[in-house]
Amino acid sequence: MEKAKVKGHLAVLFANVIFGLNVPITKSLLTGWMTPMGYTTTRMLFGAFIFWLIGLFAPKEKVEVKDLLIIAAGGLFGLIVPQYTFALGLQYTSPVNFSLIVALGPIAVMLLAALFLKEPITMKKALGVLLGISGALVIVFQNRSFGSGPNDMLGILLALVNITNYGIYLIIIRKISSKYSPVTLMKWMFFFTVVFILPFGYADLFTQQIYASGVPWTAYLQFAFILIFSTAVAYFLIPVSLKTLRPTTVSVYMNLQPIIASTVAILVGQDVFSWDKPLAVALVIAGVIVVTQSKSREDVEKEGAA
Repeated sequence: MEKAKVKGHLAVLFANVIFGLNVPITKSLLTGWMTPMGYTTTRMLFGAFIFWLIGLFAPKEKVEVKDLLIIAAGGLFGLIVPQYTFALGLQYTSPVNFSLIVALGPIAVMLLAALFLKEPITMKKALGVLLGISGALVIVFQNRSFGSGPNDMLGILLALVNITNYGIYLIIIRKISSKYSPVTLMKWMFFFTVVFILPFGYADLFTQQIYASGVPWTAYLQFAFILIFSTAVAYFLIPVSLKTLRPTTVSVYMNLQPIIASTVAILVGQDVFSWDKPLAVALVIAGVIVVTQSKSREDVEKEGAA
């Protein structure tokens, strides 16, 4: 495997480990300390601040106006809608149920890529996606320790909106990711998210309990993780991976998220080790390998030309 692709795989791997940890941590923060709108607005503001700060020390890149429009759309589909529906959905259903729907993300991306990018849905690619989803389903159906939410159907609907919008984001932002550096891409994307969300979330910023006195240090640690890792680091790594990997390949790693959530539950005593954990990991890894080896549209066109 090429060195650049190895870098892409490592980037998306670490990003999805962070996203997996993000699920139980966000659930904890939303239980008394933050509202979904306040949570989303805070993340967008922090992302804009940190990437524009880093941008002061990074090489300057001029962004074309037509690309700014795509980046603005990426901010809407990839940041605002997924993060708000994620936070809102966790209020209605359990993290495990939400993770189950997230595990269906690769199917959404594969269909969207076939529709908009004319990527072929090969048997190998379909098999890889199904293997990855099977790993996620194993872990979810064997682990019900989180229980059900007050309105599971609404939570699942919000999760479907989440993965559809994130799939659109992976597709529309791929070409831009190869044109600009991740810092340039993220600073402009978060800039537009702030412009979009601030009129709706401004009032919520002043009512968040996380900013009040008497908050336990554990809540501050969780808050710091959300801002630094889930917002800055993870979203920086996604465009890094898209420079060398296809959207479908990147999306397959989403199947790691319910596995990470289950692992955390074991470590904190919310779950116990069982046969399904290693089986799920093996299925997800197998799915990633199979999808990675499948043919892209460029490969098919080259074979046709030959």
